[in-house]
Amino acid sequence: MGAAFQRVPASVEWDASRGGGSRRGVRSGRYTLGEDYYDILGVKRGASDDEIKRSHRKLAKKFHPDRNRGDKGAEDRFKKIQAAYEVLSDQEKRAQYDQFGRAGIGHFAHAGGGDPGKYEWGNGSAINIEDLEDLFTAFGGGQSPRRASVFDQVFGGGRARGAGQASRQAVRGGDVDRHVALSFEQAIRGSTVDIDRIKVNQRRESISVRIPAGVKPGQRIRVRGKGNSGTGGAPEGDLFIVCDVHPHAYFRREDRDISIEVPVSVTEALLGTRIDVPTLHGMVTVTIPPGTSSGARLRLRGRGIALEGQPPGDQFVVIRVVTPPALSDEQKAAVEALAESLQHNPRADLPWSTPEDAS
Repeated sequence: MGAAFQRVPASVEWDASRGGGSRRGVRSGRYTLGEDYYDILGVKRGASDDEIKRSHRKLAKKFHPDRNRGDKGAEDRFKKIQAAYEVLSDQEKRAQYDQFGRAGIGHFAHAGGGDPGKYEWGNGSAINIEDLEDLFTAFGGGQSPRRASVFDQVFGGGRARGAGQASRQAVRGGDVDRHVALSFEQAIRGSTVDIDRIKVNQRRESISVRIPAGVKPGQRIRVRGKGNSGTGGAPEGDLFIVCDVHPHAYFRREDRDISIEVPVSVTEALLGTRIDVPTLHGMVTVTIPPGTSSGARLRLRGRGIALEGQPPGDQFVVIRVVTPPALSDEQKAAVEALAESLQHNPRADLPWSTPEDAS
């Protein structure tokens, strides 16, 4: 029985001589996956080109041999930094690396460039193709069609021993997320944003993207074929615009509806009044009916958000009754007289009310 498949961390060496028995046996030797290029440069996997360039410049200056004469560790570190930057600064190599790791940026040796029948990893070390096939076999015992397809996918389908350089595997470009900041009004009414992207030839391209009216915070808009470049003639990935919408100073969104809280005085709530209220379409005059309680919601039909193919939502005016901060003795006496004449107890009908509360 072949050895069970186990994911091996990138910084760990796998000893092929310890692998389980296979149909053909596994040659002894060590296959080093190596450090992750992103870790070497101290950046995240989704880092921008500028972040990668800044980090490389800082680290290359720190570990440059001219500044660390006689320091073998600094020299080795500098070489790793340069190797990592060579790959991550190249859009095509970076896409291959993100897809397959260091195997994706290696190549098959051929006449004039190395020993035929060997695959050269991105770090310059070479390994026999038969050994690589044995490594895949060791993970599963025998070479099933599925394992063979995995080998072809990683190494480009050119496995003929000593047959020269293999054809490059066609790999679709990766998708890219780009966050854009939108004001509340831009998100409600729609807008156009310009996005810059770096093509595989390092040329900058500006793309105008239409943001439809009514987008929500976090909504993603797909722009097909504007992601990372593909390899081997494969198509480019897609660009996704992620909408970051800033909150409004006083409007609150509830799907297609808009709400706004408006303060009114005690007398306005008791007697009723007319007040001016802002909407998405300008100021309107709203009638507050007499006896309006705090928390009441007055509907303004059709004053909400208009989405394509749907009727517009509504705006709700939420009433907040504000009491005066202090009363004079004369005002307090007037309020007490009003309370005595009203004889109104808003808690009388509550299920937990006592007879005394109702009186």
